[in-house]
Amino acid sequence: MQRKVIFAEKEFYHLYNRGVEKRKIFLDEKDRRRFLRLLYVANGTASFVYRDIQELPFVGIDRGEPLVAIGAYVLMPNHFHILVKEIRPGGISKFMEKLLTGYSSYFNKKYGRTGRLFENSFQARHLDRDEYLKYTFSYIHLNPIKLIEPKWREWGIKNKSNACDYLDSYPFSSYMDYLEREREEKLILSRKQFPKYFLTPKSFKLLTTEWLAYKEHFT
Repeated sequence: MQRKVIFAEKEFYHLYNRGVEKRKIFLDEKDRRRFLRLLYVANGTASFVYRDIQELPFVGIDRGEPLVAIGAYVLMPNHFHILVKEIRPGGISKFMEKLLTGYSSYFNKKYGRTGRLFENSFQARHLDRDEYLKYTFSYIHLNPIKLIEPKWREWGIKNKSNACDYLDSYPFSSYMDYLEREREEKLILSRKQFPKYFLTPKSFKLLTTEWLAYKEHFT
């Protein structure tokens, strides 16, 4: 199937995909950690053999030149979201091929399965307006709230304080990196390639969590 979105340099895109038949693609913390490392190492022009770099810190991995700039991401049990900027011709397609192929091979070998892990090709939305781009940062980072309040977008949040605490402690997104927590996963991001919507961790948290007051579907 031909992709409707045509990628272009210096443009921003929301990428996402989920498990085939909505199956879970992350079954334990090791799976999630593997995907996080692949977000970093697959985003490079250099080839790699994972077993050769699996014990290295991110700073010790030579991945070559980045293929895309990553501005935000989140891992959910059966899907993921990534916000990217195309910074070299074909960068998004090459990055996603390396990422999805690498993770699928790992997952199938670990769990003794065969066949596709993800639904067809990944999905993409062109963020061609500033308000869409800014909104997508919040949309991506608020996804984990569905794990504790699945219907919050339709019915409203029951306890905003608990929701904020949950986001603060959720390690499988870039939320912590915008709060400037010290961890190696911050190297996944290329924040300078994106507009400076959030000048401080406090402003980031405020602008993100203010959406918790809205009762509506995020699209």
